[in-house]
Amino acid sequence: MTDTDERTNVVDEHLVDEHPVDERPRGFRHSRGWIFGTMLLSALLSLTASFVLSRDAIVLAGNPDATFGCDINSVLSCSSVGLSWQASVFGFPNAFLGMICEPVVITIAVASLGGVRFPRWFMFSAQVVYLFGLTFALWLFSQSMWVIGALCPWCLVITVGTTLVFMTLLHHNILEDNLYLPPAAQRRALTFVRSGADAYLAAGIVVIITTLIVAKYGTLILA
Repeated sequence: MTDTDERTNVVDEHLVDEHPVDERPRGFRHSRGWIFGTMLLSALLSLTASFVLSRDAIVLAGNPDATFGCDINSVLSCSSVGLSWQASVFGFPNAFLGMICEPVVITIAVASLGGVRFPRWFMFSAQVVYLFGLTFALWLFSQSMWVIGALCPWCLVITVGTTLVFMTLLHHNILEDNLYLPPAAQRRALTFVRSGADAYLAAGIVVIITTLIVAKYGTLILA
């Protein structure tokens, strides 16, 4: 092998390292139809729950003694949660945030199903905003569990819906390299979604929430 051939091989290897083959996972679970279809369904459920809770908040503002169909027992009680200060952290009912944010998520999901590709910065911003949303939803769940001492079924729907929207958005943003990760971190993230770990993580959150509720309240939920 001549010096020229060796230099050519070195250049070729360098180019391969700089421009690796497409590592994007394939399969239905990684398709836009599955990702944004799941996101759309989750956002619709959260929007429905937000609408019901917004209506209930208005009723409670006029009549604190009002009861609702989701006031099932001492544990499952929308009105008990709705009358707590945690239900209006920012000075207005938390459900109003869902009425504002969920239509945006629905628009993103529908447009993406139709083939629209949003700018990288926009999808990254959406991920950051929804990270705050998920954190807030989990905090509210913890407050219901250990401070208020009652659970709101519609709030639980929002918690699960927010979890699924966050994870599907994360899945898409990793596939599209929208998170501005360093190359090595991006490869690890792709391995994360390729293995299905993101789905297991979402399911794990739901299982943990369910387990905590059953462990704390047990049969009182059905009483």
